[in-house]
Amino acid sequence: MIKLTNRQARQFLLLKHGLIGEYIFVGKQGAHAFVRQAGCIQFDPIDVCGRNADLVLQSRVKGYKKAMLDELLYKDRKLVDYPDKNLAIIPTEDWPYFERYRQAARNNTGRYPQMDELTKAALLHIRNHGPVCSADLDFEGDFYWRSAIHWSSGTNLPRSVLEQLYSSGDLIIHHKKGTRKYYDLVEKHLTAELLNAPDPLPDEQEHIKWRVLRRIGAVGLLWNRVSDAFLNIWELNTEKRNEAFRSLLDEGKILEVTVERIRSAMYCRAEDLALIKAVLENPEPKARCELIAPLDNLMWDRKLIKALFGFHYAWEIYTPEVNRRYGYYTLPLLFGESLIGRIETVADRKTGTLVVKNIWYEDGVKQTRKLQAALQSRLRKFAAFNGCQNVSSTSSASSV
Repeated sequence: MIKLTNRQARQFLLLKHGLIGEYIFVGKQGAHAFVRQAGCIQFDPIDVCGRNADLVLQSRVKGYKKAMLDELLYKDRKLVDYPDKNLAIIPTEDWPYFERYRQAARNNTGRYPQMDELTKAALLHIRNHGPVCSADLDFEGDFYWRSAIHWSSGTNLPRSVLEQLYSSGDLIIHHKKGTRKYYDLVEKHLTAELLNAPDPLPDEQEHIKWRVLRRIGAVGLLWNRVSDAFLNIWELNTEKRNEAFRSLLDEGKILEVTVERIRSAMYCRAEDLALIKAVLENPEPKARCELIAPLDNLMWDRKLIKALFGFHYAWEIYTPEVNRRYGYYTLPLLFGESLIGRIETVADRKTGTLVVKNIWYEDGVKQTRKLQAALQSRLRKFAAFNGCQNVSSTSSASSV
């Protein structure tokens, strides 16, 4: 059993994510490497100061530009949009592991004869005309159905049909324009070898083990408890989760870690033992200031973040304005080994200005010259990431 102090556990997580010390992920290759390490990053279309997936990468990847993710997805095809932890981006090489979900979507189509007819018509249209968005399909009428994978779809027939074909693996996202998705035939963009590969893990419990192991790696440290980090793993209940952890421990794929002042055992992937040993040497990695995405892998289990960092984060985007404590789209603010507060920024692309609306520091955070210099440097880089040339502030920074 590995024993860590609270600080060592925080250091391990931050080093694993490449959020402290020298950058370990650089450029487009670094962006690809991080997604492969994490298994998936969440996609969300809202763009206040960058979409979630881009925000995840900009905090870790030196020299990251939004075009890099587009190239990896839609030119290089090394990454692919597909549901994992909700809407997500996964390594293309993992495509075969999700065959059971595509088959479930295909089976679901058979329950709706009208959907079966519409999907055939949509495929014919795409073969004849190329990539389409929902506005390009002329389907009319009312039809309510529920997707087998993720979406609860209503009467927007074109969108429902395209999402069904995307879920079943007949279509792939060709590109995105703003919030609009354009779809094309999957065989045009993924290899026949990949598309014809059988499910590597047809046994349900083996599949669950693979996904649990993947999520442990995505966060770095996880406990065997109900957690948002395990969202959208089908059929995962307490019994199957316990069995997955037992089996992964017996096979030596995960290691048990105890952290001071935390009663629940935690677990990391066995491949991270070298990093654990490095942290036990009590290094002093270089402090960085980073703006963390709302749906960042690091933040997937917010109770874990509260236990390790003493930081409570709630994404208030869907909270009525009158009930918000902070702002519509706030980002956790990391400095060194601590989450020191939240920041709300808006990219005004018409004027080329990144507007800092507010900063809420945690109680006891000292706004030293070193902190302010690091924050201002990061904001200039964050502005450039958003295509802005200037940074302006309407903030009256406060403690919470």
